[in-house]
Amino acid sequence: MDKRKNLKELLTAIKDGHMDIEEGVEQLRDLPYLDLEHAKIDLHRNLRNGFPEVIYAEGKTPEQVTEIFSRMQEYGPVLATRVSPDMAREVQASCTEATYNELGRTLTFTPIDKPFRDGEICIITAGTSDLPVAEEARVTAEMLGNKCRMINDVGVAGLHRLLDQLETIRQARVVIVIAGMEGALASVVGGLVPQPIIAVPTSVGYGAAFSGIAPLLGMLTSCASGITVVNIDNGFGAACAASKINRLFSTPQTDQPM
Repeated sequence: MDKRKNLKELLTAIKDGHMDIEEGVEQLRDLPYLDLEHAKIDLHRNLRNGFPEVIYAEGKTPEQVTEIFSRMQEYGPVLATRVSPDMAREVQASCTEATYNELGRTLTFTPIDKPFRDGEICIITAGTSDLPVAEEARVTAEMLGNKCRMINDVGVAGLHRLLDQLETIRQARVVIVIAGMEGALASVVGGLVPQPIIAVPTSVGYGAAFSGIAPLLGMLTSCASGITVVNIDNGFGAACAASKINRLFSTPQTDQPM
């Protein structure tokens, strides 16, 4: 739902006398945030930075997520991340139109189909074990109005697999590179293509990978200039950053915020 449009319609209705001031005040009271006591849903976030509030489900109870999700449905599309299968089933019992992506652990509600903005985000994984983070990134990016292309299992252990995909990667506007182990894939891609690269270290790897610390440090100290790094397993954050870049270079006619 377009909050800016709703606010303009509300103010116009008051100006034209179709709504009295008291009714307008009542509606404006709920615009900044919706207070559920255990959560305060930020309804103005989309006006401030172009992204609506997203539910981080981990650490919340199924009852809390269900209430937050159902109330947010009243205002437009909804995205919840880090949702377990058991929690998804409980939420879907009340929010029957919600769609669960078990691999990416996302729960979404999209009341209407919107066209994607121009420009493509390419999401690259080093290995199949990185797919859960990649799926979180893909779902998030698509919910934010971006076309996505996935290129999976092209890590440095078989570099020829990546080289076969270079022309496809170079057609993207932004590239997200997701890798665990030593995290070298981001540096390799950064040395081959000119696009902005957002690197995501994953907690995939044997002991010395330290649950993602090794690839995180490798990406931060990359000798390929211009690589931006997000936190371990943070596919959501990478997608948000990529979406901002893609939106910046999209034409106004094709830019469709969530």
